[in-house]
Amino acid sequence: MMEASSTIVSRRDSSGSQFRSPAKILSSATNGISQFISSHGTSAHELLWSVGMHEADTRKEHEILDLGAYCQLLEAASCKTRNDNFGLHYGRDFTPDRLGLIGEIAVSSPTLADALGNLVKYFPYHQQNTLVALQRRGEFWHLEYRILDGLILQRRQDAELTMGMYLNIVRRVVNANWSPDEVHFEHPRPEKWREHETVFNAPVYFNMKTNALVFREKSINRPACGWENGRMQALCDALMQLTGGTGTLGLNRRVVGEIRAQLPSGYPHIEDVAEALKMTRWTLQRRLAAEGQVFSTLVEETRRRLALLYLGQTHLTINDIASILGYSELSAFSRACVRWFDAAPSKMRAASLAVVAAGRLAPQLN
Repeated sequence: MMEASSTIVSRRDSSGSQFRSPAKILSSATNGISQFISSHGTSAHELLWSVGMHEADTRKEHEILDLGAYCQLLEAASCKTRNDNFGLHYGRDFTPDRLGLIGEIAVSSPTLADALGNLVKYFPYHQQNTLVALQRRGEFWHLEYRILDGLILQRRQDAELTMGMYLNIVRRVVNANWSPDEVHFEHPRPEKWREHETVFNAPVYFNMKTNALVFREKSINRPACGWENGRMQALCDALMQLTGGTGTLGLNRRVVGEIRAQLPSGYPHIEDVAEALKMTRWTLQRRLAAEGQVFSTLVEETRRRLALLYLGQTHLTINDIASILGYSELSAFSRACVRWFDAAPSKMRAASLAVVAAGRLAPQLN
């Protein structure tokens, strides 16, 4: 456990190994990022190096990058450029033709339903260990997106960027003026959240179970503006060959990912997490025990790490953070902070802000 007197920012080595994950992402996701970072008066080369990435790799369409380092790049870029909505702005202008093979696959589909079906099927090859789903709930469709690796803790900028990408794909397929009925984000509401509603031209809700574009059923069968059937199979084959699969994820990372997804509803129960992972409670307990893990400890550690992250966001009140982490009472969260850090939430917030102000980079939370 991390004590209040110790640093809450862990330093990376020159290889950026701090940020590594089992998942890969194609470099087309970084198309134009160097120019976008530079437009804010920040050195793209230095920022990329800080997470173990090379600027030349972002200019290659089919380079394979590390997903953890990619997410950290976006968070560090937001902090270093002092643009809290960095991912939102980058995604707003991220058109499908910049997205490489997955963008081509989506816009080559005959209808919106086909485009979204292809996005669901093939996006996890573009970005591994990622859930993409199209769910029908009553008269609404939910195009859902979530990184499954629970140990990639800071991913707000990625979520806002990806939802912007998805919005632009739909607009390219059916109509440039298309807007969803709602937009959902799994992270807490940011300070400048009104801008999100302007970008998506829709109500935006935060601290949800997953990220999603929500729209009415009548939109789903709209024909595409200009599709090319002949190229589809070749594009799909090429994408699958590049990464070789949708990725594999250890049980610990999968469980932590589901714990995080369920925190907005309260304390995550093992039965619910087991169901989400398509196994029984007893199977999950047995498999965790075989890896030396205990479910309640994983919940505790996930809450601790998220508490460190959110205490550094001054627009969130201590009450907000307690609710976000699934505590029904502020007193329970305060006791947890004393147990974790030997300090009250307000003191931990002050320490967090001091370290971030000194470094001007997104904190890496152990």
